[in-house]
Amino acid sequence: MLWNVALQARWAVGGACTTGLSRVRCRVFGVWRSLVWVAFLVSAFGCAPEGRLGGGGIEFPPAPLQLGAFTVEWTGRGWSDAAIVVRHPANAHPVWETIPGRAFVTAGKGREKVHESRGLFLIEDRRTTQCSDQLVEEIVASEGELRVRGTLLCGATTTGYVWSLKVEHDRVLRFELLLEDPAFQRVGLVYRSDPGERVFGFGEQFTYLDLKGRRVPIFVSEQGIGRGLQPVTALLDLVAGAGGSWHTTYAPVPHYLTSRMRSLALENSEYASFDFRASDRVQVEVWSNQLRGRLYAGSTPLELIEAHTGAFGRMRRLPEWVHRGAIVGMQGGTERVRAVWEELAARQTPIAAFWLQDWVGQRATTFGKQLWWNWELDRDRYPQWETLVADLAAAGIRMMTYVNPFLVDVAEKPGHRRNLFREAAQAGYLVRRADGKPYMIRNTTFSAGLLDVTNPEAREWFLQVLRDQVLGAGASGWMADFGEGLPYDAVLHAGEAPVVHNRYPELWAEWNREAIVRAGREEDGVFFMRSGFTRSPAWSTLFWLGDQLVTWDQYDGLKSGVHGLLSSGLSGFAFNHSDIGGYTTIDHPLLRIRRSRELLLRWMEFAAFQVVFRTHEGNLPEANHQFYSDPETLSRFSEYAKLFGSWKSYRTWLIDEAARSGAPIVRPLFLHYPSDPRAWDLGGREFLVGPDLFVAPVLDPGVERVQAYLPQGRWVHLWSGTVFEGPRDVEVAAPIGKPAVFYREGAPVGEQLVAYRNAVAN
Repeated sequence: MLWNVALQARWAVGGACTTGLSRVRCRVFGVWRSLVWVAFLVSAFGCAPEGRLGGGGIEFPPAPLQLGAFTVEWTGRGWSDAAIVVRHPANAHPVWETIPGRAFVTAGKGREKVHESRGLFLIEDRRTTQCSDQLVEEIVASEGELRVRGTLLCGATTTGYVWSLKVEHDRVLRFELLLEDPAFQRVGLVYRSDPGERVFGFGEQFTYLDLKGRRVPIFVSEQGIGRGLQPVTALLDLVAGAGGSWHTTYAPVPHYLTSRMRSLALENSEYASFDFRASDRVQVEVWSNQLRGRLYAGSTPLELIEAHTGAFGRMRRLPEWVHRGAIVGMQGGTERVRAVWEELAARQTPIAAFWLQDWVGQRATTFGKQLWWNWELDRDRYPQWETLVADLAAAGIRMMTYVNPFLVDVAEKPGHRRNLFREAAQAGYLVRRADGKPYMIRNTTFSAGLLDVTNPEAREWFLQVLRDQVLGAGASGWMADFGEGLPYDAVLHAGEAPVVHNRYPELWAEWNREAIVRAGREEDGVFFMRSGFTRSPAWSTLFWLGDQLVTWDQYDGLKSGVHGLLSSGLSGFAFNHSDIGGYTTIDHPLLRIRRSRELLLRWMEFAAFQVVFRTHEGNLPEANHQFYSDPETLSRFSEYAKLFGSWKSYRTWLIDEAARSGAPIVRPLFLHYPSDPRAWDLGGREFLVGPDLFVAPVLDPGVERVQAYLPQGRWVHLWSGTVFEGPRDVEVAAPIGKPAVFYREGAPVGEQLVAYRNAVAN
C-alpha cells in the first residue's frame, strides 16, 4: 500500500536520502515543492478573463427549441444580454443556463508541467494564450439536436468552435464542444450557478462535502499523508514531497449535483477542473480541444444519481457471503491466523473471510516489512495453506488475498518459483520510458515496474496469473491495490499517458473483473479497489477509501473517511468502505501518530454501518492498537461484528436497490430530504443508511454524548427506545458500544437491531 513509500523518508534522511548529497537534494525537493504549490495556486486559481458574447452577424434566435423532454431557449433582448437556458419539466430550476451577454465557451493554449513523487502529482499550467470574446455565427436546429458554430477571439489569433446539444434519454442531454484548431488544447464552458447553491460529488472527496467556493481538479493521484493536517503535511512535503492537499484523491470523478437539482458529468479522461469560486458561475476546463459530457434532469438527487449511473454504469450485486460477518484483515503466517481465529470463535464472532495481504511473503526495507510484489503464494510464510483454506471453508469462511499492478524483481527472494517482473519485462508488458526501457517507479528502497493496461497481450498474461496463482490458491477475492500512479510521461502500448492516466483505474478494474468472469466466479468473487474514475463502478465489485491516517481529523483521519464515503456514493460508488482504524501510522521521535484504542473502537462503530466490515492492521501493526490487542477490545470487535450482521437483510435489500438505480448504501440526508435546508448543511457528521437508518458516529476523542439533527419522520433511538418526532435537534448518550443509531418507526430493520440490542443486554 502506498505509504510504505513516503513514511520511509525517515524525516531527516529518508528513502532516497541516503548520502550527504541526496539528503540535501531531498530537503531542497521538499522546499521546492512548497514553492511550486504557491506558484500553482496563483496560476491555477486565476480565472480566465470574462468574455463578451456577440452575434457574429446573425439574427437573435427566435422561439424555444424542443429537444425531447428538454426545452432550449435564448433569452434577452439581443446579443448584448443573450443567454441560453435549458429546462426540463422535472426540474424547478433550469437544468443549465449561461450568463447573460457573456461568452460561454473558453479556449486557450498552455504548457503543463507535471511533477510526481511516490504516486502524488503536482501539476502546473503555464498559459500562453487565452480567448476572451465569443461570436455566434450559425445556429442549426434539427430533431433532437442543436448545433452552435462560431469563432473565439484570442488576442491576435482566433479559433472556430462547434458546440452541440443532443438528446440521449428523456432525462439525459449530451453536450459536445470542439475547437477547430487543435493547437488550442485548453477548452471550457462557463455557465451559471446561484449564489446559495450547494455543490456535491466529484467522486471521493475527503476534506469537504460542499465544494461551492472551491476549485476542484480532476486527476487521479495518491492522496498524500496529512492532506493539510499540520505539521504532518509540511513534514511529508519536506521529506518526500508526499503531503498532499485537500483535493488530492485516489478516485476523482468529473461529476456533481447541486441543491438546485442541477447535475453534470464529463466524458473526458484528460485533466479537468471545476471552478466554483465565483458565486454566480461555474468554469469547467479540460486539457484537450474537445469537451464532452452529459446534463441530467431530475426532481430529486436520487433521480439524478440514477440518470448518471444509467449513463456510465452501476455496480453489480455483492455476493451473500460478504454479509456473514467481519472480513478479518491480519498478517503473520498460518499459526498466527489460526490463533486469532480460535480467539474469535470462542466469542462466536461472525466471520465472512480472512484477508491475508502478506500471502506473498514480506521483505525487509528501510520502512520495515513490506510485501513481495510477485503474485504467488509464499509457502514458507504460510505452510499448509491448502489445509487452512479448507478448514476455513468448512466453517463457512472465505479466503481473501492481495494484488496490485506493480511487479518487483524477486531474484533475491528465497523460494520464489516465478519471477513475474522478469517475465513481463522481457515480453514488453510493462509501462516504458521514452528509451523503451521499463519505467521503474520508486517505492521505498526498491523500485517496481507497472503493468501496461493498454496492452492486450499483457492483459491475457496477467489474467492467467490471477487465475492460476490467486484464484488457483483458493482466494474468493482480493484487494486490487494502487492504480493511481501511471507516470505522465510514460510510453504505453496504446494511447498517450495524459489521456490514459485517469482511465488506468478503470482498465485495472476491468482486468480484475474479467479474471473472476473467466473463472466462472462472477457471482461470488469480490475484489476491492481504492483508485477509480468515472466508469469504475461498472467494473468494480467493491471500493475502499484508501489510506487514512490513524487520527480523528477531517483532512486525513476518521472524519475524512465519512466525507469520502458520502461523496463517492453520489457518483456511483455505491459499495464503499474504510479500513477500520485507518492505515497510516507515523512512529518517529519527532512525530508519533499511533492508533489508539478509543479511535479503533469508534471506527468499528462507524464501520458497522458500511457495506462490509473489514479490519486492517495498518502500515506499522506493532505501533497500533489492534482488535486482538487485549481481551476487552476483542470482545468489542465481536459485538460490532454482530451489530453489522444484525441488519443483513436490510443491507441486502439496499444492495439490490443500488444495482437497479445506483443509489448508495450510505447517504447524505439530502438524498431523501432535498426540500429541507438543514439536510444540505450538516457537513458529514451524520448520515442515513438507506432511507430507514440514521447514524451519528462519534468523531472526536473523549465524547460520550452526540448532538444530531433528525429529519422529518418518527425516529426510534436504538438503545433507549425513545421516539423522536423530526425534524428536530436531539442529544443522546453515545458511550463506547452504544453509537447514536436511530431507525424509522415501523421499519423492519428496527426489529433486527432491537433483537441485537436485547441479545447484547442479556
